[in-house]
Amino acid sequence: MTLDDIITALFPDGHEVRNDKGVLLGSATLRSGANMLVLGVADRTALGVDEAIRLSGHVLKSIDRDSGPILVLVDSDSQRMSKRDELLGLNEFLAHLAKVLIHADMNGRPTIGLLYGHSAAGALLATGLATRVLVGLPGADPAVMDLPSMAKVTKLSMEALEEKARSTPVFAPGLSNLAQMGAVHMTWSHAASLADQLEALLADMPAARDGRDALGKARGGRLKAADIAERVRDLALQAR
Repeated sequence: MTLDDIITALFPDGHEVRNDKGVLLGSATLRSGANMLVLGVADRTALGVDEAIRLSGHVLKSIDRDSGPILVLVDSDSQRMSKRDELLGLNEFLAHLAKVLIHADMNGRPTIGLLYGHSAAGALLATGLATRVLVGLPGADPAVMDLPSMAKVTKLSMEALEEKARSTPVFAPGLSNLAQMGAVHMTWSHAASLADQLEALLADMPAARDGRDALGKARGGRLKAADIAERVRDLALQAR
């Protein structure tokens, strides 16, 4: 499905989503009649300072004047690796975008990420993984870090990483591995109505507390994360 097909299928009652050089901004009407803010990255566009600040501004303006859920569509490259972006403080712009989405979610604007293409590294962290619930479409191709980049950072050989990737989802790219780790909440089907699947998710949204660690443990992808998170919460409570 093309991006236009996906948006039309999600919002058969109409939308005003525009693609401006890979930046998606707009809103749409849900079947319930409610309004949904829509933003995102398309066409495997790298997420740089210019894109991040436009997306952040779209959300912040909506918080002041609107209500309703927020959808983040994702088909990006990684963060933009240019000297200009780095000198301008790309890490701060990406963190700002993630914090804006989390702020909206914590203040009555439930956020959903929809990964329909590629995404990686900082771009994925600041968009889809910053939403309360990340959904994948079949064929999506996410990677927190690809194996060649991971080899450079860890100093492990490609052969060693490929072997680990076959048995440990933490080392492996792909939608199914992110789902096993709990990062992807569910994968929708092209065979069913996307509008119906969206409405069903909105009617049964998980609690605002981040439960991806527990989901990853239940799916066998992150066996220690939930226990560690629980110990950290206990220590934080004891320190008060």
